[in-house]
Amino acid sequence: MPVLEITDLRDPRLTDYAHPTDVALKKAQGTEHGLYLAESLLVFQRALRAGHRPRSVLALGTSADDALEALGEDAEDIPVFVGPGELLAELTGYVLHRGLIASMHRPALPDPAELLSGARRIVILENVADPTNVGAIFRSAGAIGADAILVTPRCSDPFYRRAIRVSMGTVLQVPWTRVGDWPSTRSMLTEHGFHVAALALSDDAVSLRDFDGASHQRLALVLGAEGDGLTAEAIAASDTVVQIPMKHGIDSLNVAAASAVAMWALG
Repeated sequence: MPVLEITDLRDPRLTDYAHPTDVALKKAQGTEHGLYLAESLLVFQRALRAGHRPRSVLALGTSADDALEALGEDAEDIPVFVGPGELLAELTGYVLHRGLIASMHRPALPDPAELLSGARRIVILENVADPTNVGAIFRSAGAIGADAILVTPRCSDPFYRRAIRVSMGTVLQVPWTRVGDWPSTRSMLTEHGFHVAALALSDDAVSLRDFDGASHQRLALVLGAEGDGLTAEAIAASDTVVQIPMKHGIDSLNVAAASAVAMWALG
């Protein structure tokens, strides 16, 4: 399919880019699981390498050539829209300084047991509400090392635009899926041989310095919501409560920073 010059912002094929909310994208018509937006060539390339299917691409100037190169043989089937910066800004509501943005089909989420079967180190996010924190945790997981991430029903969606942006696209690389309630999740973790370490402030918490993560062949690190921390159900489902030692009267780190410290320490 040739590059398509934008002449009318009312073109229905541009709806994906016209000030969409994350919720609207997730419920997009004509899709099986919804859509998400991949901003920048780097994130677009990572999405393609993950096997995700684009619905279209919106490009600024010569970035259309980058999009076509990334698409390869699929370039014949995917519309690449191009237009001047002012017009694209009017469409999207912001300056497209990253060159391109792609509307991507959300993939079906994998079965949690499938992710656990080959994993050694995993992270569980319980009710982490801020997409910025979710994205930062995924970036740390990708860089420091986690085989998979499980998110609870009330955790922010890793496919939300801000989470993808902050993670630099690593939410498209680190395998993840949603899980149900704690009893069923704990049962599944036990079945796959995981020791569950909850990161929380507790009187009986073990210092991260003293917790021997290497002695556990399979380890699940549980991180809780901003402010409230982990629920009582999460702590009850854990085998060990771990705490990062603090100084200067500070009781805890931001959940994204804490995740990086704990992942590094637990190897």
